[in-house]
Amino acid sequence: VSPSRLLDVIEVYQVVQEKMTVLGAYGSLWFASDTQSEDALTFRNRMEQALTEVQNRILFFSLWWKGLDDDEAARLLPAKADHPDECHYLSDLRRLRPYILDERSEQIINMKDANGIDAVLTLYSMLTNRLEFRLEVDGEEKILTRDGAMSYAFSPNPDVRAAAYREVQAVFQRESKILSQIYINRVRDWHSEQIETRRFESPIDVRHLGNDVPAGAVEALLDVTREHVDLFQRYFRLKAGWLGMDRLRRYDIYAPLASTDRRISYAEGVELVLDTLYSFHPVIGAEAQKVFSEGHIDSAIRQGKKGGAFCATVLPEQTPWLLVNYNERVRDVSTLAHELGHAVHSQLANHHSILTQHASLPLAETASVFAEMLLTERLLNQEEDPITRREILATAVDDIYGTVVRQAYFTRFEIAAHAAIMAGKTPDELADIYFSTLAEQFGDAVEVDPAFRYEWVSIPHLYQSPFYCYAYSFGQLLVLALYRRYQEEGAAFIPGYLKLLAYGGSERPQTVLSELGIDITDPEFWRGGFTVVAEMVDEMEKL
Repeated sequence: VSPSRLLDVIEVYQVVQEKMTVLGAYGSLWFASDTQSEDALTFRNRMEQALTEVQNRILFFSLWWKGLDDDEAARLLPAKADHPDECHYLSDLRRLRPYILDERSEQIINMKDANGIDAVLTLYSMLTNRLEFRLEVDGEEKILTRDGAMSYAFSPNPDVRAAAYREVQAVFQRESKILSQIYINRVRDWHSEQIETRRFESPIDVRHLGNDVPAGAVEALLDVTREHVDLFQRYFRLKAGWLGMDRLRRYDIYAPLASTDRRISYAEGVELVLDTLYSFHPVIGAEAQKVFSEGHIDSAIRQGKKGGAFCATVLPEQTPWLLVNYNERVRDVSTLAHELGHAVHSQLANHHSILTQHASLPLAETASVFAEMLLTERLLNQEEDPITRREILATAVDDIYGTVVRQAYFTRFEIAAHAAIMAGKTPDELADIYFSTLAEQFGDAVEVDPAFRYEWVSIPHLYQSPFYCYAYSFGQLLVLALYRRYQEEGAAFIPGYLKLLAYGGSERPQTVLSELGIDITDPEFWRGGFTVVAEMVDEMEKL
């Protein structure tokens, strides 16, 4: 094998990956648009089976490359100056070398996943997306999706907020016997493959390797987040006073401070977000505009549609597809900005190949959360009324809590839950572990109803992507630090930021961030992000 021959193989390999990605994405997007459609499910399952077979047929290439000794790999590796994407992709594959198995074993694992745990996770999605939630609003009983029910968690009426949460928790608790068993089997499958077979030292190490971040960086992130729960407890105490309450209930942490439940139409929300992005930089706005001009967004709420929101990048030359559930809340505008940020990130990196376009998970939130920060800044700049300014800041801090602290404690729960399940603990004992994480987050600042003990069975990421959640904390705190620089440097900050986004996944995260002088293993870096939050809380306290 010569270096030129290896490049020829990579070119063919890339074409195959593109065709597989298109087929898989079509099935996934169709199913997300209607999780109750038998045609969509049948097609997606057919594609998963077919793609597994194709993946097994080309598996030999990556196994061969990972299995080469270092000297032979160095001889064949393309020059980075001439072939940067191919060089990075091949170098990155070598990181997995200690954990690969022989070809037949890898094929068996692929088939096991397609017919085993992946099928179980599909059932989880179908079970949870078919659930109905009954809520009485203004004397009328409504039958809602989960997203529709949770939209009332932001109601100015405390009774409506409590009713929404109680209904969602009650429905999931009724399903908890089944859903907890799915989770237990998910964890056991993860342990069997990753710990017993591949010989990772711990369950979370799998995600560290996939994210290409050192364990020390994540440990620093989680520890510093734990250090700052008192900051958010202080905020929750202030919020209770603003709402005229002695103490917040868990139902109230996202309660609006304004007396009215402001609604923003979809057209207004789109215009607001696009204008914000254009104002930051014309290229950012133009890339976001493509999502709408090409009809690549599904925003309506309907029964059977996948909950939440996501951005799906298929091929570098294609504008990404977005799914959101727009319910005319201010928060839905922030969600729209978030997902458009993802789309912009993909578009700025579309000069890379399909093998290197996607940013690693810890950097994947860099554009999305930054877009939310820009939206908050715009709203604040347009508003002089102190009460309204406090509302905008409170919404931002609420979101930071949800993205940083909540996600970090999901990760802490996962670490404990994986160990507990392998030690034979019961679902009730897992619920106790989860409830203890809530107690640590909220202290005596928030009253937490025991009904939240089984909230974890309703969190899809815990099932679909173990230990995924810390990337949200990573991304949010990283953006807070970057945003501080933007405030200090103004327009001079933008070229470096655009360069960071344009890297996509073509360079290691530590290398990309080191260009900006960031050391992700340094606790002081993470503490800097919380400084921004503290300043927000200080300002609200003075208003």
